[in-house]
Amino acid sequence: MGQLLPFTSDAAVFVVDDDLSVREALKLILRIEGYAAQTFGDGTSFLEAVRRTSPACVILDLHLPGDCGLDILRKLALERFDSPILVISGRADIATAVEAMKFGALDFLEKPFSSEVIIDRVRAAVRVWREAHDGEIDGLLNFHGRHLLTSREREVLSQVANGASNKEAGRRLGISPRTVEVHRARIMDKLGAKNAADLMRIVLSEANARPRLSVS
Repeated sequence: MGQLLPFTSDAAVFVVDDDLSVREALKLILRIEGYAAQTFGDGTSFLEAVRRTSPACVILDLHLPGDCGLDILRKLALERFDSPILVISGRADIATAVEAMKFGALDFLEKPFSSEVIIDRVRAAVRVWREAHDGEIDGLLNFHGRHLLTSREREVLSQVANGASNKEAGRRLGISPRTVEVHRARIMDKLGAKNAADLMRIVLSEANARPRLSVS
């Protein structure tokens, strides 16, 4: 969707929230950190913008006028939007958070949150975006079904393949162990793995079986 922005220190971050004070506060924080922040008060204007260019990260409030955050996530999933999305909400439960991640959200944050927390999440999201567009999963070669995984799922899979527990992976990626668990379940479902051992067999055996060039 749109032309990708270059990998610069002023990576674009889109903020979607109907609360003007939240938008202005996040824009200020992000610009202080060197990000090119752009804000939207509703889903319609945001969707129009991302059809022209893809940001390095999106901060999306669940409760918006018109299409809610989950509606927007569903639309983006259908259009194969691949920028990391951080979902924020002042009133949501675990089921809602799981639903958001099902449709591609990278992480879920409850309001109110500190500036340090949101900046840490944005930094991690931008790193995910850059690594995803480098076209590699750290430590793994290509395998069948790789294209089905989201940016965060590829990063979680890299951690799992290198033996990290949910807690260790969460600490390294800046997300909760429960979020890692949800992503692992989604990865296994997409790749048709019955358990963790089966997942490693699928990923590693197919990667190692990749045809090699012969030298005569």
